[in-house]
Amino acid sequence: MSYRRKSPSLFARLPYWLLAILLLFVLCLWAIITNDTYASIFRTLSAGVVTTLWVTLLAFAAATVVGLLVALARTSGNRVLREISTFYVEIIRGIPILVFLFYIAFVAAPALVAAFNFVLAPFIDWGWIAPATVRGFDFVWRAIFALTICYSAFISEIFRAGIEAVDRGQIEAARSLGLSRWHCFRLIIFPQALRTILPPLGNDFVSMVKDSALVSALGVQDITQLGKLSSSSSFLFFETYNVVAFLYLTMTISLSLLVRWLENAMDRRTGR
Repeated sequence: MSYRRKSPSLFARLPYWLLAILLLFVLCLWAIITNDTYASIFRTLSAGVVTTLWVTLLAFAAATVVGLLVALARTSGNRVLREISTFYVEIIRGIPILVFLFYIAFVAAPALVAAFNFVLAPFIDWGWIAPATVRGFDFVWRAIFALTICYSAFISEIFRAGIEAVDRGQIEAARSLGLSRWHCFRLIIFPQALRTILPPLGNDFVSMVKDSALVSALGVQDITQLGKLSSSSSFLFFETYNVVAFLYLTMTISLSLLVRWLENAMDRRTGR
């Protein structure tokens, strides 16, 4: 007599750490729904979620493009490009993000405004355009600019590692068949490198969501800044920062699970 082994249920297959996080999420959500204090704080801080996501998405998209260009420069055969891109990466990675944020906001931004006015001075004198002012350079855009530059250096290393992980023989074979450098990159290198770079790229995106809290130092009305203002006026530090942590954890854990799902989907598609 044969017995058919039952497959474990979906609940049994869930990892314990995820079950613990789900339980914590339910408890926090229950407190927000049933407690007037938590509900009021949540309504106040939820306005900062849009700013946090806007800064993160825009900065990460720009950093990905810049990082890819820097990685291509670092893997090119031109020594000048390699030296310049390596200098860029080493300098940016050696400066703390908060310090670089202040540098961009209070040093580079005024310099860019001055350069803009200098280049377009004839048009300003003729009255065709108004001169730019430092106050007109919004701190949100300064923060996006700073995060873009900082993360582009880290993302370029991810792209470089993925590109160099592709077997050199495949590239030489593609070139011998007459493929151009662009077609070789698009059809041979990038599809294979994508499987390698997706997990660390996703981790960098999650890290940027957390590091976006640093923009509160510039007064940008994100989750952290609104939490600071709310707690300083109400003195409800425990409740306020519980909600702040809840919002960040909801975003980062959801994104981490999404990255894992994409990685598993790619593995199934390629038969790995």
